[in-house]
Amino acid sequence: YLDAARGLVGESWIVDVELHGELDQQSMVLDFGQVKRRLKRAIDAQLDHRLLVPLRAPELRLDATDPAEVHLRFAARPGHIEHRSPGCALSLIDATSIDARIAARHLQTTLEATLPPNVTGLELRLRPEAITGAHYHYVHGLKKHDGPCQRIAHGHRSRLDLRVDGVRRADLESARADAWADIYLGSREDVVGQTDERIDFAYDAPEGRYELSLPASTVDLLATDSTVERIAEHLARELAAAHPGHAVEVRAYEGVMKGARARA
Repeated sequence: YLDAARGLVGESWIVDVELHGELDQQSMVLDFGQVKRRLKRAIDAQLDHRLLVPLRAPELRLDATDPAEVHLRFAARPGHIEHRSPGCALSLIDATSIDARIAARHLQTTLEATLPPNVTGLELRLRPEAITGAHYHYVHGLKKHDGPCQRIAHGHRSRLDLRVDGVRRADLESARADAWADIYLGSREDVVGQTDERIDFAYDAPEGRYELSLPASTVDLLATDSTVERIAEHLARELAAAHPGHAVEVRAYEGVMKGARARA
């Protein structure tokens, strides 16, 4: 999501839903299979892998006249953000800022419309994963992906596990999390312009054309794609270079309880 103080923020929320209502002809409020299908479909369509845009933020300048190419500029404290994409990559939220409470309120209205008449109430909460130790927020885009991961500005809140000779190193994890706080992890091959102050990315993906311009201070570049597998490899190489002669292992995560492992 876009944040005036932090810039472009990758986030992962766990969704808790509670339904209230009369029992239907199956003696259920709503069959769990239907809950998963209906609600997940609505969540995917409204929030997941989308850039959440606070429509009433004074920092925002938005041109959404053509849904095939939405253009925005956002004056965040780290530096201005410029983003072009198909409309399907954005979720426009009637708010001055974005947080879990505001996103849940936006989502609840959508979910209520998917429920049968016997369901008379819905309680919804978004919460972060409980992480003991270091974590970081990152944003990326995967142009080769045929699903929503192709969107140039979607992101995650992720835990981190770094080990040297089998021993987990909280100091190294904290240092990396600090270095990658609210980072954009970009692929060098997607860079179309670069100065000391700014980095511009662009690519064509199945959904359409994507462009993103960011302050250079908020970007780290990878020589590869920015999948979690490649992120784990990248970190393992850096860790091995800093600890020659030692066995290193990296467990990198992409959101909640999924990720990849690399050794060097």
